[in-house]
Amino acid sequence: MKGFGKRLRECREAKGLSQQELAKLLKTSHSVVGRYERDEMMPSIEVAANMAKMVDTTVAYLLGEATDNSLLKDQVMLKRLHDINSLSEQDKNHILYALDGLLRDAKARKAYAS
Repeated sequence: MKGFGKRLRECREAKGLSQQELAKLLKTSHSVVGRYERDEMMPSIEVAANMAKMVDTTVAYLLGEATDNSLLKDQVMLKRLHDINSLSEQDKNHILYALDGLLRDAKARKAYAS
């Protein structure tokens, strides 16, 4: 399993940033970024959130709580999830039941098309 540092490094490199460039954006030194990437030091929540923005990912991904780097970056999808979450339990359950059926059907169509 990848640690925080390895995920940070991969995202930084994918973004085309050097440690020095990321450090400048974070207003710190490249040696601090290097320590983060070697898992010698963990950033504060605020710094981790800033780093995630700088390297175009989420804190959840950097922490290993999410395995898909892009899953939670879709703002439209996040808004939908927030909207569903704000509903009553009954309405939420009805929507999720319908959504589960649609997902099952889409997966079946995909499997038969292959």
